[in-house]
Amino acid sequence: MQTIDSKIIEFINEHHVLTLATSRNNEPYCANCFYVYLEDENVFVFTSDAETKHIQDVEIQNKVAASIVLETTMVGKIQGLQITGLLSMPENDIKQKISKTYLKKYPFAVLMKTTLWVLSPDFLKFTDNRLGFGKKIIWQK
Repeated sequence: MQTIDSKIIEFINEHHVLTLATSRNNEPYCANCFYVYLEDENVFVFTSDAETKHIQDVEIQNKVAASIVLETTMVGKIQGLQITGLLSMPENDIKQKISKTYLKKYPFAVLMKTTLWVLSPDFLKFTDNRLGFGKKIIWQK
């Protein structure tokens, strides 16, 4: 598997909210989620309730898109990551590691009745105008 560029990893680790895009019956939907990224497994982890529209969408179609963006009005500083991949519930050995990592970053989540979800990317496109206007770094599984 192709190594993910360190600039992408650095960007992911500097942020904490991703916008998740789902679709069901040709109806798109977006949700913002606090995430943690596990570099060794190359997965984004977040919590969400089964009653939410985006999770109900995923039960029918688990191929999703997501984005992480730096908010700026300065064109030379624009950075953003576009993601596609599969969303699933963690299973077996990785479930405990994911839960521990998520709760370490977001201890308040222990008080919430939600479920952990894992986004396993198959495509990452990082745009970083600091490297040149429209400079893109692509990783594909």
